Amino acid sequence: MLAAMNVSFYMAIARLPLATVAAIEFLPVILLAALGMRTGRNIVALGAAVGGVYVLTEVRIEGEPLGFVFAFANAALFAVYIVVAHKAARSDAGGIDGLAMAMVAATVFVLPVGGVQAVPALADPVALVAGIGVGISSSVIPYVCDQLAMARLGRATYALMVSLLPATATVTGLVVLRQVPAAAEIAGVGLVVAGVAVHRGEVEKRGER
Repeated sequence: MLAAMNVSFYMAIARLPLATVAAIEFLPVILLAALGMRTGRNIVALGAAVGGVYVLTEVRIEGEPLGFVFAFANAALFAVYIVVAHKAARSDAGGIDGLAMAMVAATVFVLPVGGVQAVPALADPVALVAGIGVGISSSVIPYVCDQLAMARLGRATYALMVSLLPATATVTGLVVLRQVPAAAEIAGVGLVVAGVAVHRGEVEKRGER
């Protein structure tokens, strides 16, 4: 699942802006959080998120339909990841050990396909260092942090907290990748973030009780 999720993510961002992929990725995450706390406010939050993703797909789908196939596949796999990883984090064996085994399994799964394409990079020190850096910063560090957080937070709460990624992805895409979003794309990401904000308010309200 880790292998398929990461492959889908990279295939998606090769075809679509980072912010668009991130917004789509968190649609099922907000749904997962909403299922944990069924209220009218959460329905509004989910509606805003769905509307935001609809706006984003309307902007881009004509040019890159395959990108959206990968983006939605990544989104579904990310939702499954939260459920499975949360169980691993709460297991007696410990989530970090389970994560290590999952990384090994993912490597075996991807190596027959990606290994051949990666051979030229082995002779390029810059590409090799960049690849190691991406692996550490995009998989090792965040997934270890996920396990530490999931061991202490409920599934719905965790899903809600990470749903702010579309906003950070927009800023990252703009600053690092020079991906200037169109007005409709900003509106789409804004709707997703608004859904997160409404949902967060519900969590805080329940916490006060």
